[in-house]
Amino acid sequence: MKPFLLILVLIAAGCKQAPPTGPGAGKAYFAMAGCVNCHKVGDEGSAVGPDLTFVGFRHSPEWLELFIKDPQAWKKDTLMPNKRMTEEALKALVAYLKELKGQDWPKGGRPWDAPSLIKDPVARGRVIFNRAGCAGCHGADGLGGYPNNNVKGGLIPPVNKAADGFTKAELIAKIKKGVPRSQKADEKGPAPMIRMPAWGETLDDAELDAVASYLLSLRPAGAEKPEF
Repeated sequence: MKPFLLILVLIAAGCKQAPPTGPGAGKAYFAMAGCVNCHKVGDEGSAVGPDLTFVGFRHSPEWLELFIKDPQAWKKDTLMPNKRMTEEALKALVAYLKELKGQDWPKGGRPWDAPSLIKDPVARGRVIFNRAGCAGCHGADGLGGYPNNNVKGGLIPPVNKAADGFTKAELIAKIKKGVPRSQKADEKGPAPMIRMPAWGETLDDAELDAVASYLLSLRPAGAEKPEF
């Protein structure tokens, strides 16, 4: 066999890797599918898409599977491609993602614990909002636009007008407790798949205060109370 053809055969043989198996299969599929090119987990990956370090805390396995299987069916203008994964790969990936609840931050601490941010609650709150994944539901700068099923208007509420009716104490209480059951648009329909978790389970009082400070900074106080 000619040397050039032999090289091609060897390259082709090397590309035929067995599908990942075992406890690390989901993380392997995450890398193989190129998810790291858009998403961060801890300090690894890219910030093009939503941070996934807390994705297992924010979303249910059922929603994760539904969205990954066909992203455009949930949000037609999403930039996330349909990877057309096998059922085995999809199940393994969801099993990995559902366990991501903030444990992947490096030993140096969470990204909003930098000394310069500790002294600036609004800036710290902005980092928490983005890196904890709040922006993944409420949109960049809290502008909204992300869908939810069987809710009024079909969208998750924006939070850029949180100052129009909420005091800081009210915001902190809301974020800390979460919204375990979103109000249905149709009482006979299915429960909304996305709900706001109780962030008090993973953020301390100072972190909650910083998020509230950031939300209040997005718009001057007014009078109308938004549906947040």
